[in-house]
Amino acid sequence: MNDPAFAIETDLQTQSILLAAANHDIAALRNLLRNSSANVQDPETGFTPLHAAIAACEPGTEEANRVNGHENGDRNGVREGEDSEERTQELEGAVKTVRLLFENGAIWNDLDGNGETPGCIAHRLGLKELYELCVDGGVRAELLLSRLDEYQPLGDADSDEEEEDIEEVLKGTRETQDSQEVHLDDRELHPDDSTRNPNYLASTLTFDRNKIVDETTNGVMMGWETTFMRRSAELLLPTTGLRVLNIGHGMGIIDGFFQEKTPKSHHIIEAHPDVLKQMKEKGWHDKPGIVIHEGRWQDIVPGLMERGELYDAIYFDTFAEEYKALREFFTECVIGLLDPSRGADGEGGKFGFFNGMGADRQVCYDVYNKIVEMDLFEAGFDTEWETIPIPDLDAEGEWDGVKRKYWVPDKYKLPTCSFIG
Repeated sequence: MNDPAFAIETDLQTQSILLAAANHDIAALRNLLRNSSANVQDPETGFTPLHAAIAACEPGTEEANRVNGHENGDRNGVREGEDSEERTQELEGAVKTVRLLFENGAIWNDLDGNGETPGCIAHRLGLKELYELCVDGGVRAELLLSRLDEYQPLGDADSDEEEEDIEEVLKGTRETQDSQEVHLDDRELHPDDSTRNPNYLASTLTFDRNKIVDETTNGVMMGWETTFMRRSAELLLPTTGLRVLNIGHGMGIIDGFFQEKTPKSHHIIEAHPDVLKQMKEKGWHDKPGIVIHEGRWQDIVPGLMERGELYDAIYFDTFAEEYKALREFFTECVIGLLDPSRGADGEGGKFGFFNGMGADRQVCYDVYNKIVEMDLFEAGFDTEWETIPIPDLDAEGEWDGVKRKYWVPDKYKLPTCSFIG
């Protein structure tokens, strides 16, 4: 519609919603949302109502200055020796506003003009309760999307009307997902097609001393990952003489640690031709107990399962695959590959993976850590988490020559999974 009056009305509606959200005016916002979306965006800042509600709590904004006492010149916005009751009330209003917006379908990971999600702003400002609301909202949304994606109509004529309703929800939810700029990948977010799996496998890789990059300089694997891969290897193979399967060789970091444990057998699945070439040049085919399977795990694993191959430890670290590929692997494949009663240590087999879903934003990383833990439990796994500090990768120059960072958090959550019971 090209009617100028309609455009002005729409713009006023958007600004009214954003203003109500920023002022934490619950009554006005609830009334406005009856006939409008909770996902409108300011054309200049990219702010959604969620962004506005959280950013209004930042010290330095007009509202926050008033609430924090800056107008009175108080140091740090609070009179010494006193709690700021106004500040507490303001944050309570923000919490109620954010909850209302999520109840009305607000998108948890829309980006503003600075590339921040609402959760990113909350994290930057140290607003813990608002941040946790964003994480929980993200978990609910992503779980709903994954479940709806698996929905299959039953075709019962008696339930046609119900199925039409579900299909309408499914259509709308998928359209919302498609409109978002954030798409979670195994190691990074997808800003372009260069990191889609078929394109990655067809790309030419460059091998450096401490990293692998593809032909568009996306980081595929980097040496700073060594610390937590060493720890994964220690937890997965605590003794010698065990059987291990690794999916995704890359730089060979974790496979090197596995070899130090002198495994009884050591199977590696690798799909990229350039990595396979490097493996031959470095003599991996000649190492004791090594069996290299050339191809995608989706094509190799069914054959291993048919032959009854069992392993005491399995590690999964592919590149340019979405989270649903990892979930497919541990829900459908690990149960047929992992020995539940391995070795003399009396423990069952262990499964681990590179835990990097959404790690270019803290909020996305926290959302997917919760999701993967729930999905693992549903698939029959108990997961133990170990937190490993990550150094300042910018200060150490780790991203030099890499197009974009695939890691931002200062801590890595290392998962070690075993069958429940």
